[in-house]
Amino acid sequence: MDSLSFSGICRYRVSPSTRLEFDQSNNRKDGFSLGNKASFDRKQDRQGLAITRVASPLKQAIVPSLEKETVPDQNHVAWTSVRQERWEGELVVQGEIPLWLKGTYLRNGPGIWHIEDYNFRHLFDGYATLVKLHFENGRLIAGHRQIESEAYKAARKNKKICFREFSEVPKHENFMAYVGDLAKLFSGASLTDNANTGVVKLGDGRVVCLTETQKGSLVIDPNSLETLGRFEYSDSLGGLIHSAHPIVTDSEFLTLLPDLLNPGYLVVRMEPATNERKVIGRVNCRGGPAPGWVHSFPVTEHYVIVPEMPLRYSAQNLLKAEPTPMYKFKWHPESKAFLHVMCKASGKIVTSVEVPLFVTFHFINAYEEEDEDGRVTAIIADCCEHNANTAILDQLRLQNLRSFNGQDMLPDARVGRFTIPLDGSPFGKLESALDPDEHGRGMDMCSINPANLGKKYRYGYACGAHRPCHFPNTLTKLDFVKKKAKNWHDEGAVPSEPFFVARPGVTEEDDGVVISIVSEKNGSGYALLLDGSTFEELARAKLPYGLPYGLHGCWVPKK
Repeated sequence: MDSLSFSGICRYRVSPSTRLEFDQSNNRKDGFSLGNKASFDRKQDRQGLAITRVASPLKQAIVPSLEKETVPDQNHVAWTSVRQERWEGELVVQGEIPLWLKGTYLRNGPGIWHIEDYNFRHLFDGYATLVKLHFENGRLIAGHRQIESEAYKAARKNKKICFREFSEVPKHENFMAYVGDLAKLFSGASLTDNANTGVVKLGDGRVVCLTETQKGSLVIDPNSLETLGRFEYSDSLGGLIHSAHPIVTDSEFLTLLPDLLNPGYLVVRMEPATNERKVIGRVNCRGGPAPGWVHSFPVTEHYVIVPEMPLRYSAQNLLKAEPTPMYKFKWHPESKAFLHVMCKASGKIVTSVEVPLFVTFHFINAYEEEDEDGRVTAIIADCCEHNANTAILDQLRLQNLRSFNGQDMLPDARVGRFTIPLDGSPFGKLESALDPDEHGRGMDMCSINPANLGKKYRYGYACGAHRPCHFPNTLTKLDFVKKKAKNWHDEGAVPSEPFFVARPGVTEEDDGVVISIVSEKNGSGYALLLDGSTFEELARAKLPYGLPYGLHGCWVPKK
């Protein structure tokens, strides 16, 4: 498989045990304090995208040299392993951080893609790097730290992969070792606990990093970023996997547990201050040999929507020692696609409808559509939809991400809007919520104002595309009423998920800020703050060095 031919691609190697820290004064002394002001231009992109703010080049920070470390020219810092295991320091802010913004933005994601001389295959294989941006009194303290999963600690100790990652499996010395690994697979012992996907704040204040394996639920300290231990579920529901994106509010935690033996999903709820999940109900799959992949799912005020995607879990692919183009999944278009609607209160299935084939990682939001008399007539569910094209999975191989040559390689995507009728009709609709050209036909990594979770809403924030590109490279504000988008773009940069934080006590849906961490093509990086309403830049703060691309985050308000 061509994804194995990584020799010479990543000369930049760092021992995971390397620990370097810089205090605030050294940061200024070594050039981390940037006194120059950024300038910005408004312009209309030649593709027709509405670019609200385009950053002009900034003076490059002086980065302290690290022994035997070089950044390979051909690799963007977004796809390069993090320079060191841990760092913390105060950043110099250009612009103004609103004084009301008090708390910590946490972002999780893969950060180390190699062990010794072996380079990983896929973006999702990387060992988790947790990043924090702490805002208070207009100041910004940043830091990052490796999540101390058993998978990461074992790899660091044994200098090899020891658990099954997204596309990586341990290398077996002989056939009997392979058989033993399969036995551990069925028990879950060989599955990774590398919690590199998301991070959530539970209603009781605990902060948990997550991935798609249940054992990969790790509690962390949001201040020090220290890994405190595994989040142990106290119930007897069992299972090996769950949705990587639970629905988390101050009052509850909802998630889906796929059943691989008797294809279906358990919908479960966990109350704050407990570790016990309780079953709301079960959905049986209507097609295919296995459940569809449920990386995320949406809810409304009264319902849980369970997606059954034709991209289904594959036991056959899971057992293979080398990855297939579909990795742990298999595309079953003949099995069709469905959306199931379950009542939160009773656990009863209200409706199950067949919908056009779709591929999505992330649902944006859902809400209940009412008629003039206040009766719920339909469910509307929005997602980042990849035009039923599974190519996006293989596009995220590191070899592809590291070999951008200027050609347009990113598969098209859109905001897919499902309409699920509640009149007994067996079919639902899927259409574009707005013209995909508004956001460059790229769409993923979304957030909304959390006050509108499960409710009718107007605005969403996501990553779009400024083509040609091979990965989403803009920050985009979506207006579902005007069916328009505003796009922020910095040439050659890769921004991470735009995360919306609402101004306390406001009534306007988009009154707040959008936070992102940007990786630059020159190896640098910065924290970015946009106005949630105008989508213009409020502030940025240069990091001492660029960070790898991250996935999902959460907000921990200051008490």
